[in-house]
Amino acid sequence: MAKTTSRSGRPLDRIDRRLLALLQQEGRASVSRLAREVNLTVTPTLERIRRLEASGFINGYFAHLNARRLGLSLLAYIEVSLDRTTPDAFERFKDMVKAHDEIMECHMVAGGFDYLLKVRVKDMASYRTLLGDDIAGVRGVQQTHSYFVMEEVKSTHRIGIPEPD
Repeated sequence: MAKTTSRSGRPLDRIDRRLLALLQQEGRASVSRLAREVNLTVTPTLERIRRLEASGFINGYFAHLNARRLGLSLLAYIEVSLDRTTPDAFERFKDMVKAHDEIMECHMVAGGFDYLLKVRVKDMASYRTLLGDDIAGVRGVQQTHSYFVMEEVKSTHRIGIPEPD
């Protein structure tokens, strides 16, 4: 497991961990509110947040959008197998993935296939176009298997913040 230390080598303390948890919960929280939550004044709280950003613990801030309200109600996972595992084949596939906003996540995996994709689209017609024209259309894609989500039981952007060793 990776050490939870800043780039300066300083370990994350209880306050840093609390700030990370609070910011994960609500990225738009004011610094004054965060300061109250961690029992510090505004200036040291802001300095800690800036240090956490500079050290790479915070990659950015975003709004968690409601996909269904945006008309993107079909969520699917796709296993993708390539016919050869060469750097060229991997690059072609990665280039296609990066060009499509419908592909929310792409993970190279070990096991019975090469990539696992999470895709969100409007409907089955949109899905068939993405799969047939774009994903399966990449030279080197040998096989795909699709799994359609019937119910989202849990969906979060939050990660558990490990305790110190």
